[in-house]
Amino acid sequence: MERVKMAEAESLETAAEHERILREIESTDTACIGPTLRSVYDGEEHGRFMEKLETRIRNHDREIEKMCNFHYQGFVDSITELLKVRGEAQKLKNQVTDTNRKLQHEGKELVIAMEELKQCRLQQRNISATVDKLMLCLPVLEMYSKLRDQMKSKRHYPALKTLEHLEHTYLPQVSHYRFCKVMVDNIPKLREEIKDVSMSDLKDFLESIRKHSDKIGETAMKQAQQQRNLDNIILQQPRIGSKRKSKKEAYTIFDTEIESTSPKSEQDSGILDVEDEEDDEEVPGAQDLVDFSPVYRCLHIYSVLGARETFENYYRKQRRKQARLVLQPPSNMHETLDGYRKYFNQIVGFFVVEDHILHTTQGLVNRAYIDELWEMALSKTIAALRTHSSYCSDPNLVLDLKNLIVLFADTLQVYGFPVNQLFDMLLEIRDQYSETLLKKWSGIFRNILDSDNYSPIPVTSEEMYKKVIGQFPFQDTELEKQSFPKKFPFSEFVPKVYNQIKEFIYACLKFSEDLHLSSTEVDDMIRKSTNLLLTRTLSNSLQNVIKRKNIGLTEDARHAAEEEIYTNLNQKIDQFLQLADYDWMTGDLGSKASDYLVDLIAFLRSTFAVFTHLPGKVAQTACMSACKHLATSLMQLLLEAEVRQLTLGALQQFNLDVRECEQFARSGPVPGFQEDTLQLAFIDLRQLLDLFIQWDWSTYLADYGQPTCKYLRVNPVTALTLLEKISREMKDTSRKNNMFAQFRKNERDKQKLIDTVAKQLRGLISSHHS
Repeated sequence: MERVKMAEAESLETAAEHERILREIESTDTACIGPTLRSVYDGEEHGRFMEKLETRIRNHDREIEKMCNFHYQGFVDSITELLKVRGEAQKLKNQVTDTNRKLQHEGKELVIAMEELKQCRLQQRNISATVDKLMLCLPVLEMYSKLRDQMKSKRHYPALKTLEHLEHTYLPQVSHYRFCKVMVDNIPKLREEIKDVSMSDLKDFLESIRKHSDKIGETAMKQAQQQRNLDNIILQQPRIGSKRKSKKEAYTIFDTEIESTSPKSEQDSGILDVEDEEDDEEVPGAQDLVDFSPVYRCLHIYSVLGARETFENYYRKQRRKQARLVLQPPSNMHETLDGYRKYFNQIVGFFVVEDHILHTTQGLVNRAYIDELWEMALSKTIAALRTHSSYCSDPNLVLDLKNLIVLFADTLQVYGFPVNQLFDMLLEIRDQYSETLLKKWSGIFRNILDSDNYSPIPVTSEEMYKKVIGQFPFQDTELEKQSFPKKFPFSEFVPKVYNQIKEFIYACLKFSEDLHLSSTEVDDMIRKSTNLLLTRTLSNSLQNVIKRKNIGLTEDARHAAEEEIYTNLNQKIDQFLQLADYDWMTGDLGSKASDYLVDLIAFLRSTFAVFTHLPGKVAQTACMSACKHLATSLMQLLLEAEVRQLTLGALQQFNLDVRECEQFARSGPVPGFQEDTLQLAFIDLRQLLDLFIQWDWSTYLADYGQPTCKYLRVNPVTALTLLEKISREMKDTSRKNNMFAQFRKNERDKQKLIDTVAKQLRGLISSHHS
C-alpha cells in the first residue's frame, strides 16, 4: 500500500512539473526554450511529457477551429467589400494619373524657370563668395606687387619691411590658396635676394671708399689747415670780438643724418662726385663726399634677418684688408712731396670714415677695433716714414715732409687718435734734417771760402763801415777811432759765414715749429745743431782752407788766426766758469764733480776732437793754453777776496773738480804730448789741495825752499790766504756753537795749530821779501 501511495505521490509531482513546463513553453520566447526542454530530458518521464504535450496541442487546435468557425462570415463579407473597393481604387488611380499628366504638362515651363532661378542663385552665391575671397587676396597681391617694385627700385630695406608684413599679417589669412603656398615658398628666396643685393651695394660702397680715401683725407686735412690758419690769425689778433669755435666743433664733418629711404641714397654707390674747389673757396665737408646709406641699409637688413654678427665680421674683415692696402706705401714715395701727401690722405680718409661709422652706428665697429687698426697703422706708417725719409737728401723736402706729418697728426688727433709716436718720430727726422742741413751748409761754406781773397775788408766811408757792421756786429773801439780809409781785421768770408750761420739757425727753428716743444727743448735743439755746424762743418771747412798751400794767407794772418783760436777757446771756458756756484760753507762731502765742470770738460773733448785736422803744434798749443787758463781760473775762484770763509767740505768738492780736470789731461785730448805734460798745468792746484786736505804742514814748512820739496809749487802767500779763510770759518763756527761754553779741547788745539802755521807762513813771506 505504501508503495502504491508513494507511486501515486510521485506521479502527482511529475504531472505538476510537466504542467509547469508546458506553461513555460507557452509563455517563453522560442530562443530561450532550450533550458526548459533540457529539464524534460534530464528526467525519466519524458514519454509521459510527450503524451501530455500532444494532448495540449490537440486542445489548442480545437480552440482555433472554434474561433475560425465563429468569424468566417465576417471574413467573407470583408473580402466582398474589398473587391468592390478595388474597382473604385482603379478608377481613382486613373484620375490621379490623368491629373498628374496634366500637372506635369502645365508645370514644365515653371520647372524650367525654377531651374534657371536656381542656377542664378547659385551663381550669385558663388560670385559673392568670390568677391569676399578676392577682398582677402587683393591686399596680399598688392603687397607682393609693392615688394617686387621696391626690389626693382633697389629700396631693399623697405622691401624687407614689406616682406615681413606680407609673411606675418596678410599671408596667414589666405594660407589655404595655392598661390599663397607659392609665395610662402618664395619668401626665403626673396630674403636671400635682398641680402645678396644689399651686400653687393655694400661691396660697391667699400670699393668706392677705397678709391676715394685720398679725396676724403685731402678734405679733412684741408679743414685742419684752415683751422690752424684761423688759430694763428686769432692768436695774432687777440682783440677780435668774434667767437672762436672749438676744434671739435670745427672738425665735426659728419653731422648730417642720411635718409635711408630717399631715392638718392637708395641708388647711390657711396661716393658723390665733387669737383676740386679753389683755394679761396670753402672746402667741402667730408659728408658732402660720402653717402653712408649703403652701410646703414645693409646693417639694418642683416639685423632684421638675424645675421648682424655675420655682417659685422664681414665689414671688419674687408676694412682690415683695405687698411693694409692703404698702409702700403708706393716704392717711389720718397721722390716727391706729393707721394707722401697722397699716402697721408689715404690713411686720414680711411680713419675719418671709420670714426664716422663708429659714431653713427651702434656696434658695427667699436673703440677696441678702431684702436687695434690705429696701432697697426701707426706702426706701419712710422716704419714707412723712417725708411723713405732716410733716402731724402734735400733739407727743403725734409722740412715740407715734417710740416705734412704735423698736419697729418693734428688732423687725426682731432678725431681722438693718439699721435705722440708721430711727434717722437719727428724728433728722429729732426736729426736727419740737421744732417742734411749740415751737408748743405758745408757746400755753402766751401763756396764762400773758395771765393774769398783772405784780405782785410777796406772801407773808405762811414756808409761802407755801417754796411759791414750791419752784416757782422763787430766791435773794436780802436778801429772806430781810426780815420777813413781803414780796414777790418777780417776778410769778406767772416760776415758771409756769420749770415749763413743765422740762416742755418732759422732753418732749424722752422723745423721746431708746431712740434709742441718747450722753449728749453727748442733751445737745446738749436744749440746742439749749431755746435755741430761750428765744431764740425765750419771747422772742417776752415781746416781744409788752412791746409791748402796755395791760399793767400800771410804768416802774420796765420799767427793771428791761431791767436784768435786760443782767445776764443779761453773765452768759452770763462763762460762755463761763470756757471760755477760753489757753496763755500758746506759741511757735506761731495761724491762727484760739479755739473758745470762736467759740461766744460765735455765741450773741451768735442772741441779738441775736431782739432785733429789742424797742424799739430796749433792743436797742442790750444790744448795747453786751455788747461792753463782753466787751472788759473780755478785758482782765482778759490782765492778771490769775496770768499771770506771756507770749509774743508767745500775744499773737498773743489778737489773733485780738479781731479776731473786732471783726468781730462791724462786722457790725451790732443795727440803729441809727452806723458803727464798736460797734467803739469794743474800742478799748482794739486799741491795746494793736497797740502790742505792731508794737513801736511810739517812737511811743507820743513822742506820749504828745497828743490825736492813735495809742495814746491805752493806759494806761502797763497797758502796763507787759503788758511786764513779756513781759520775764519772755524772761529765763526766755534763762536756759534759755544756761546756759553769754552772751546772744546780739540778745537782749541786745531785753532792753535792754525795760528802757529799762519805765523810761520808770514815769517816765510817776510824772509822771502827781505
